[in-house]
Amino acid sequence: MRADDAVIVINAGSSSIKFSMYAGGDLQLRAKGKIENLYAGQTRFTAQDGAGRPSAEHVWPGAPLAHDEAMRYLVGYAQGHLQGHRVVAIGHRIVHGGTGFSGPVKLDADVLAQLDKLVPLAPLHQPHNLAPVRSILALAPQVLQVGCFDTAFHSTQPPLAQAFALPPEITGRGVRRYGFHGLSYEYIASVLPALDQAPAARAAPAEPQAGALPVLLGGAPSAAARLAAQLAGGRVVAAHLGNGASMCALRAGRSVASTMGFTAIDGLPMGTRCGSVDPGVVLYLMEELKMGQSDIQRLLYQQSGLLGVSGISSDMRTLEQSGDPRARLAIDLMVYRIGRELGSLAAALGGLDGIVFSGGIGENSVALRSAVCRDAAWLGVQLDPAANEAGAGPHATAAGAFRISAAGSAVPVWVVPANEELMIARHAQSLLEA
Repeated sequence: MRADDAVIVINAGSSSIKFSMYAGGDLQLRAKGKIENLYAGQTRFTAQDGAGRPSAEHVWPGAPLAHDEAMRYLVGYAQGHLQGHRVVAIGHRIVHGGTGFSGPVKLDADVLAQLDKLVPLAPLHQPHNLAPVRSILALAPQVLQVGCFDTAFHSTQPPLAQAFALPPEITGRGVRRYGFHGLSYEYIASVLPALDQAPAARAAPAEPQAGALPVLLGGAPSAAARLAAQLAGGRVVAAHLGNGASMCALRAGRSVASTMGFTAIDGLPMGTRCGSVDPGVVLYLMEELKMGQSDIQRLLYQQSGLLGVSGISSDMRTLEQSGDPRARLAIDLMVYRIGRELGSLAAALGGLDGIVFSGGIGENSVALRSAVCRDAAWLGVQLDPAANEAGAGPHATAAGAFRISAAGSAVPVWVVPANEELMIARHAQSLLEA
């Protein structure tokens, strides 16, 4: 890319479009923002400059805005804001790539037709991810559009990690574990080498804690071995915790297992999604409660998780401030499930060299991180409460990452701010230059 080239990144949902704009070969962030309340009236556009300062705002007080009109406005804003730059590519986050897409791809009518077939696998995400692509094809067909898939990063998982215990006539139709939040985990993997270079990452190991396992899935490491077990080449469990939540086992920066499977409803309890449930529950809902497919889908995707358990909110901040015991139960259930999955993923890795928190909850909930680390003491995790409370400070890396484990913790624990948008921009740049 030349210095006057620019890339736009689009992350579209059912009622909002988030965007980022990058310029030059080093992909400097020039603007970011969102258009929210699509289809609901009072649609609002807000933007910030690269430093996070508010730079633009617009409200449509009339009829609800659709994706097409929102994208038309966004293209106009980009043309004005990126004066002196030429938009050479637009990257899109697309949740499901199925078995056919294991990396970024140029988006055209043929590819869109293939991606439409995956809508049943991600009914609440895929149609809205694809809507802006069609808008841009009509508005600016000359601009390269790049699809980046949340499933693609997990294509490195071994066949056993992808398999369901179902007959081949079912699994042969693509019914297997895929994994999601791959763009977030790919970004985390890209910053692990920098974490290895951070001074705190090279601290001496601690003495084993009372109650901690002396042998961690195959031999207690010596001090020298622990110092050599760096994150980039080691065994890391990353947790992307937000309204959608999942965890991923990374070996040498590659996905080997994850908590989400066939769809983005699997695994951990989330804001409104139930996470893993016994499939017999669905049969019960159908047979005994006479619930139809749409009612069950609404229950599992939109009425469960933190919201369903608490009956209050899907927002962790609201629940943490509530004195209602149902809010406490929802938080405790999420912490418990994170702890169980941490042990499962550590087993899949054959040990553990590091833990990374990311996503809105992972980055901002001091209490949840503390609870998870407390429950992971058996793995040799020691939290530094002051570092956990302080957050990103002068010792944060260039990516804003900061360590929250004690200097002598056998397993270092980091917080890495999610940046799927930059990952998408990098993919668009690579495809542009290929």
